[in-house]
Amino acid sequence: MGESGEHETAESAADRGAPDDDHARLAAIVDAWAAAIVANDAARIADFMADEWVIVSESGITDREAFLAYVTSGDLTHSAMEAVTQPRIRVHGDTATVTVRITNTAHYGGRRFDADEWTTDVFVRRDGRWRCVLSHITPAAPTDPPPDA
Repeated sequence: MGESGEHETAESAADRGAPDDDHARLAAIVDAWAAAIVANDAARIADFMADEWVIVSESGITDREAFLAYVTSGDLTHSAMEAVTQPRIRVHGDTATVTVRITNTAHYGGRRFDADEWTTDVFVRRDGRWRCVLSHITPAAPTDPPPDA
């Protein structure tokens, strides 16, 4: 929360008044975005996405409008989202990639889903603000050998 008690947006959390350190700015944006997702706040979530944002998962490509509609309707909620690795952040001019392993708990269509995923987000800087244009999620392989191995 900001000093005024309002929720932080991508701009207030990391883009305005922060040191000119792209890695720190992107790390703060990713943390604030995760908090917005757990808050199930479609407006806050949207603030981190470029208009052309899509997410790629095992079920295919979902665009920004569809994803936000699921959140707005309450069909998709998240009750937990936590990074379990340090983010790998690479900046290439006005484009950046952030890769991190995330665990999360989501509810969709009345069913609970616990996920352990590698996520890669591609950000672009436009008018001095970082916005995500692509998120790609890949289920993480178990770290322990299976019990029947």
